Amino acid sequence: MPSFDTTLEPDMAKIKNGVDTSAKEIATRFDFKGTSAEVVLKEKEKEIHATGDSDFQLEQIEAVFYAKLIKQGVVISFLDKQEKIEKLGGDKVRRVYKIKNGIESVLAKKIVAAVKDAKLKVQASIQGDTVRITGKNRDDLQVGIALLKKEFADVPLSYDNFRD
Repeated sequence: MPSFDTTLEPDMAKIKNGVDTSAKEIATRFDFKGTSAEVVLKEKEKEIHATGDSDFQLEQIEAVFYAKLIKQGVVISFLDKQEKIEKLGGDKVRRVYKIKNGIESVLAKKIVAAVKDAKLKVQASIQGDTVRITGKNRDDLQVGIALLKKEFADVPLSYDNFRD
């Protein structure tokens, strides 16, 4: 039976480029000269750390690196901004942005419900942080992909692991 997996994965290369270009801009901007303002990508932990001298400066840093990420084509919904601002010592503060990877259970249930409600000739099942769509032929799967693209246009889903 043909099948494919629906996943939600960020493009880490684009995120790395966006963080690198924003770090360069922060290093050269006049209003950040002589401060501890920086943006660092922790790839293994899938986190972005923004460090600054005050809450206001963190907001400015956030605006810079959001703009650079958007310019790279990264969807900002992949970032989970932590509400808690960490005090590092002195007057330095840091905010952590976690990079989401995989479909959350709430969204997965919505995807399965949308496929069932459409009464297509495909079945959807949750497989960890992905949703597997199976059908009798390729054409049914293509109809399923079209449905998901239409229903979840604001979510950057990717369709991979196609098996015939």
